[in-house]
Amino acid sequence: MPTKGNLLVHTCCAPCSAYVFEKLISEGFEPEGFFYNPNIQPIDEYKRRLFELMTFAGLKKYKIIIHEESEEKWFKAVEGHEQEKEGGSRCEICFRLRLEETAKFASQNNYDGFTTVLTISPHKNSALINRIGKELEDKYKIYFPEADFKKNDGFKKSLEISQKYGLYRQNYCGCKFSIRSS
Repeated sequence: MPTKGNLLVHTCCAPCSAYVFEKLISEGFEPEGFFYNPNIQPIDEYKRRLFELMTFAGLKKYKIIIHEESEEKWFKAVEGHEQEKEGGSRCEICFRLRLEETAKFASQNNYDGFTTVLTISPHKNSALINRIGKELEDKYKIYFPEADFKKNDGFKKSLEISQKYGLYRQNYCGCKFSIRSS
């Protein structure tokens, strides 16, 4: 399993990506972002997060691949789980959908591995995300380095980077069902 190389990194926003990219680079990886988030609603929020990510990535010279897909695929995937509380089965389905698309793209495009910025959030279950990542590693035969980016003050460092660069920090996960939890 590679400890260096090019990693396709599922990204959801600039604040979550900022620290994670720095950490991965310091560990010898060459991260490239993969913005795949059919869960983010409303469309204005989606556009704002994407704009902020692309602006920050341009400043830092990070490569970001935008993989757009209709939110209908996401709504179909979480159908029947709309009333779940934040962190429940709807989130697991959402993590799997986004990570699977990332793993598939990475395996088809000669990346050494894939990962996600999602574990930077104190509201996300890193063990669950890592389990899904490892399952997809087996399925797609592509390396997934387990990580909990919020550890060792990772989340705090992401806040500091966000403040330094004036990055927009959203107050909910992204899906319309998580708005009611924020």
